[in-house]
Amino acid sequence: MENNKKKKLSKAMLFILLFGIVSLFSDMTHEGASSIRGAYLSLLGASAGTIGFISGLGELIGYSMRYMFGKLTDKTKQYWPMTVAGYILDVMAVPALALVGEHGWIAACALLVIQRMGKAIKKPAKDTIMSFAASQEGAGKSFGIQEVLDQIGAFLGPVLLYLVMLFKTEGSTFEVYSTGFAVLAIPGAITIILLLVTKHKFSNPEHFEPEPKEYIPFKMKKEFILYIAGISLFAFGFIDYSIIIMHVSNTYANLSSGLTETTTLVNSGTLPLLYAGAMLIDAVAALFFGLMYDKKGVKALIWSTIISAPFAIFVFGLHSVPMVLLGIALWGVGMGAQESILKAAVTNMVPKASRATGYGIFECSFGVFWFLGSWLMGVLYDVSIPAMIAVSVATQLMAIPLYLASSRLNRSI
Repeated sequence: MENNKKKKLSKAMLFILLFGIVSLFSDMTHEGASSIRGAYLSLLGASAGTIGFISGLGELIGYSMRYMFGKLTDKTKQYWPMTVAGYILDVMAVPALALVGEHGWIAACALLVIQRMGKAIKKPAKDTIMSFAASQEGAGKSFGIQEVLDQIGAFLGPVLLYLVMLFKTEGSTFEVYSTGFAVLAIPGAITIILLLVTKHKFSNPEHFEPEPKEYIPFKMKKEFILYIAGISLFAFGFIDYSIIIMHVSNTYANLSSGLTETTTLVNSGTLPLLYAGAMLIDAVAALFFGLMYDKKGVKALIWSTIISAPFAIFVFGLHSVPMVLLGIALWGVGMGAQESILKAAVTNMVPKASRATGYGIFECSFGVFWFLGSWLMGVLYDVSIPAMIAVSVATQLMAIPLYLASSRLNRSI
């Protein structure tokens, strides 16, 4: 019995690692695109307000649909079909950005929304599948490992685009960017192949977690509502990277007169590397805070929020390249927490039979408030950057009392 348990545990970890490698190539595809998305939309003719709106709209559509697909997944138990369909849409929309015209920002925006719809289809099912294996290995640790592999891909994607920009010396900036998006079709194809291999090897991942002795219906308990309110405030204040990279591009890469360090550290060619660096920080933070969550619970969430919340001050408020780099690093810490311990907490609050619905509610609320926040931040950027900074920092810190209140009611977090 004991040997069988050990074998089962090793299978769970093998699944977590294999699924993580799928995520690695997936993130290499769409996070590679994210590293230049804001600059690309700006190049195609979109304004700051439009970029903020479209970034938020993509998140709104992508996240709000997750509730519906979470409910559908719980009802049908078709975890793999939902995951595969979502991944295909997700990784195909990105290289299609290479096909838009030189002034085709509307078409580019539509593709970004389609990519987010793919994530909406896959995410509740994917996170639920992960939670089954995580029940054996520890939720914080498992989602932390997943995020590390995610962010290795999120690091390699921008580096790949950097190499494309480095070696493609002919043609306009638009042509260089288009080539970069086309190259991202390679990790996109690898994603689908590895996903199908994982599906074949682990066709019934729900078996990792034992069925409860009695059916536990999902209810919107007070602790879950408080937790959702907290993550919604965090999402509202967490400025989308499209706005960050647009600001860095316009302020430092293009208008670098008087800032001599920008010529080596920040220029149009190194923009993807900034995002790559943020993703490395994200990976380290996800594993660190994930392991901390398994031992300390909600304290990990509080500390990660305190550390990352001031990132806007450094990126937008202090006119120095080192401060911008520090701000982007703190943004990476916030992303790491978002993708690991925020999800781990849901695993501990929602019963197995309804977990896709729980993740759907979590993702939907997160996305609605990220949309509203991204839109407001984009507008405030054009009107008053100090006001944008104040709103960003304040709303993220306001989440902390809600996390604490939720944890007092639910000792499992």
